[in-house]
Amino acid sequence: MNPGELTEQAIWDEIRKVYDPEIPVNIVDLGLVYSCVLKPLPDGGRRVEVKMTLTTPGCSMADVLRDDVESRIRAMPGVTETQVDLVWDPPWTQAMMTEAARLELGLM
Repeated sequence: MNPGELTEQAIWDEIRKVYDPEIPVNIVDLGLVYSCVLKPLPDGGRRVEVKMTLTTPGCSMADVLRDDVESRIRAMPGVTETQVDLVWDPPWTQAMMTEAARLELGLM
């Protein structure tokens, strides 16, 4: 992918490669990523802003997951700035998972 081909969908696809080590489902299908916005910068670069949450506020993997998301995005061609924020509103619930995630975890 060259920098001109960078899209929000490509970023979502990259974030989908991040897995919570305690749950065998990617964080997008778990419903942990609330938004992903790609913004052009005046110098021609691109900034990616992500808002995500965790299954619980006390999750011991918070820094690991956040850092994994940030490093994957930062490595994408054309990305010059990243901001990954952990948010707690709205609180995560199992209803936020995709049907595929619920099937994978035996919740359906």
